[in-house]
Amino acid sequence: MPRRKKQFKNLTGMPDILKKELSILQDIQKIVTSFANFYNFYQISTPILEEEELFIKGTGEETDIIQKETYSFSTQGKERVILRPEFTPSIVRAYIQNGMETAPKPVKLWSFGPLFRHEKPQKGRLRQFHQFNLEILGSKEAISDALLVQVFANILFEIGLENWKLHVNSIGCKNCRNTYIRKLKSHYKSKIKSICPECKKRIIKNPLRVLDCKEEKCQRVKKLAPQFVNYLCEECHLHFKSFLEFLDIMELPYILNPYLVRGLDYYEKTVFEFIPEGKEDMAQNSLIGGGRYDSLVENLGGRPTPCLGGAGGVERIMEELEENKIKISSNLLEKNITFKEKPVVFIVQLGDMAKKDSLKIIEDFKKAKIKIAENLEKDNLKNQLDRASRIGVKYALILGQQECLNKKVILRNMETGIQKILIQKDLIKEIKKKLKK
Repeated sequence: MPRRKKQFKNLTGMPDILKKELSILQDIQKIVTSFANFYNFYQISTPILEEEELFIKGTGEETDIIQKETYSFSTQGKERVILRPEFTPSIVRAYIQNGMETAPKPVKLWSFGPLFRHEKPQKGRLRQFHQFNLEILGSKEAISDALLVQVFANILFEIGLENWKLHVNSIGCKNCRNTYIRKLKSHYKSKIKSICPECKKRIIKNPLRVLDCKEEKCQRVKKLAPQFVNYLCEECHLHFKSFLEFLDIMELPYILNPYLVRGLDYYEKTVFEFIPEGKEDMAQNSLIGGGRYDSLVENLGGRPTPCLGGAGGVERIMEELEENKIKISSNLLEKNITFKEKPVVFIVQLGDMAKKDSLKIIEDFKKAKIKIAENLEKDNLKNQLDRASRIGVKYALILGQQECLNKKVILRNMETGIQKILIQKDLIKEIKKKLKK
């Protein structure tokens, strides 16, 4: 009998995506696209292959990703390259390289695509996987942290996932982190015989990573560890307090998790994760995670730029849908809503009270499927009206302290300059009438 020719198979941890799974993946991408467009994020596509040093310097040399999980190699030209294991360093590199540092701030970017990590394949962890990613570059205000979390929550709700918990924490900045790390090291070194071999290495090389260990004996040691929130400097404390207040305003329930850290070196201040209910103690349990990285642009050769971002794991979301027998049933998909058109309204807010009311108004416009723009970083009336004019919106909504107290808003026609006062609860109805005309 003739010998059979070799039959080729896909590489371990890099599965084919067939009809059913591909359809779900594409639906998730369409939903992410719709929300990214509504909140005025612009899509960016970076190369899958990058210079290795970008991720060593960006993600962190002592992180598990760089130490154990990258596909990196030398080319025939002796260049050290890497298959991207995450998006953020690539996006920051593109931001600097393509002159976006001079663009009006904040710059809001999003991506969707495959990533690669050479780790043992298991449930919730593949070697080739997909993520969607949202980044806000040039924003220092806590309201941007809350808005980003709101976008991710809306994406999960629209996909059909509701049984998750939002975990939040602050891991401080360079000014206050060293004090905490000294306390953490002292605690773990006093319990050195009670922790796993990996954490014995981590406490020396990358101390914060011990808090992310899922080993049962390490979990017991963690429960008695010092909490980061007790060591924050005044600036970090006020930022985190403001972030939590904005979450309360948006009625987004959260769990203050004092031991939540992220596995990447660039994070500071706010960190967050969306974790399915009942899976808090499981490995590979996060559906979406992110936080603030105020030093990364400067570390990669750019100007000092406060930033934040996050990413969702598409395959993990698909597993959660399958486990809970949930089918994506999205109004956005059924009506093919992508919010590609330009915003028709710009919300101008003046002061803290107006910022808080603005978040509610933005969500009201989202529900009404009317695209709205904002610049929640700014408090200056002229700067915001100039931005509204550049964007080319038809109407500006002006909201100051007096308007908030009276539950009203000033509607300004950007072409004629004519203004009228509206009751906030009638705002959507009035805008719809004007758009019909």
